[in-house]
Amino acid sequence: MKIGRFLALAALVAAPASAAPRTETAVLAGGCFWGMESVFEHVKGVKDVVSGYAGGDGKDASYDAVSSESTAHAEAVKITYDPSQVSYAQLLQIYFTVAHDPTQVNRQGPDVGSSYRSAIFPQSGEQAAFAKAFIARLNASHIYKAPIATRIESGGFFPAEAYHQDFARKHPFYPYIVVNDRPKVTALQKKFPAYYKA
Repeated sequence: MKIGRFLALAALVAAPASAAPRTETAVLAGGCFWGMESVFEHVKGVKDVVSGYAGGDGKDASYDAVSSESTAHAEAVKITYDPSQVSYAQLLQIYFTVAHDPTQVNRQGPDVGSSYRSAIFPQSGEQAAFAKAFIARLNASHIYKAPIATRIESGGFFPAEAYHQDFARKHPFYPYIVVNDRPKVTALQKKFPAYYKA
């Protein structure tokens, strides 16, 4: 038996039979969480997307409180993904390119207020460093006519009420979804066909 085949066989035998795929999480805010959730649900390698509130306290993490703009929360999504299929860098590329407009300050489209701000909530020091460098590269490239408004913040994530989860999928003809969010999914399919899943 050749040494290469022997080493390959030894590695196979040594591997745990029921090793689960590794997953990581990313928390991103970019306007109404319905659209953000809708975009990232269509990304290959993404296992789950939860709409919620990030950057504030758990005691007032509710739609009514956050919508009053009296809390520190941003509408956000928590993305669970398989890094062997899609990287954090690729998620940020989609985030900055099709999921929202990173140059808008405290708003996205028709939604105005700090809860609709553009913000990244890193889940590790590595993510924080990467996001900071990513934003610096975007600003230096002058791809956008205005500076990147995206902030890097800390804070917990709190899932939104059940009726917000999978809203675009459950209500595909809701006028807000048709006008504001469906075009983002179409843009994902056109600009990143290799990452798109139906």
